[in-house]
Amino acid sequence: MNKLDTAKRAQIVAAIVEGCSIRSIVRMTGASKNTVAKLLVELGAACLEYMDENIRNLRCQRIQVDEVWSFVGCKEKNLTRKNAARGAVGDVWLWVAIDADTKFIPTWFLGDRGAASAYTFMNDLAGRLSNRVQLTSDGLKVYLRAVDDTFGTDIDYAMLVKIYGETSEGQKRYSPAECIGCERKPITGNPDPAHVSTSYVERQNLTVRMSLRRYTRLTNAFSKKIENHCAALAIFYMYYNFVRIHQTLRVTPAMAAGVTDRLWSIEDLVGLLE
Repeated sequence: MNKLDTAKRAQIVAAIVEGCSIRSIVRMTGASKNTVAKLLVELGAACLEYMDENIRNLRCQRIQVDEVWSFVGCKEKNLTRKNAARGAVGDVWLWVAIDADTKFIPTWFLGDRGAASAYTFMNDLAGRLSNRVQLTSDGLKVYLRAVDDTFGTDIDYAMLVKIYGETSEGQKRYSPAECIGCERKPITGNPDPAHVSTSYVERQNLTVRMSLRRYTRLTNAFSKKIENHCAALAIFYMYYNFVRIHQTLRVTPAMAAGVTDRLWSIEDLVGLLE
């Protein structure tokens, strides 16, 4: 790490957030695999610390939340004691929130898809907001208790429940079921039906799968260690919020949300290590 200058570090980080694998980064930059992995973990920790300390008192109006599936080491159905001893943890769900107006990511969380993870995620989200918001989630039932326990009645909350049709004959194994409609269910407060949507967070999920090699489906690019998986997400969301200009906003999400008044560079991101 001490032998890498800022320019080389920035080159490596730029490759990470553009969806390159560790081995391809090694080939492109000439840095060793261990050096790239060490930079990934250390910068990831710095990004987590910065976001935890500085992403507070947000004045969001409309929040959308969703979950994204991935796995570390092996899929849950293949998890054995031998795999677990090597660091495999099986299925891992990314819980993520997005501000529908600024496209800013106020928080994210890695865990299972159970009630405890939902509570941790919602509790963290509630702690970063400074005013009442309208919240939309999918129909996952664990949200009901989690939102009630963390926000109480101080929220306008609705679920968008998708209705799927029967699986067509001859449908391929990896083809999604056809969505034939959506049902908007007000849960708490007075949510505006016109803004009961998860479109932005679902589009953000696609950005994650396109920008992080670890989330590419049907490949051998999955994470082997949960620490590296978490670090890669921390770097990506720091880059997404502060460095990457959103095409429709013409500024970064952090600038649109008022979290920062300037455009960050990848060198600024790397500077968090100092």
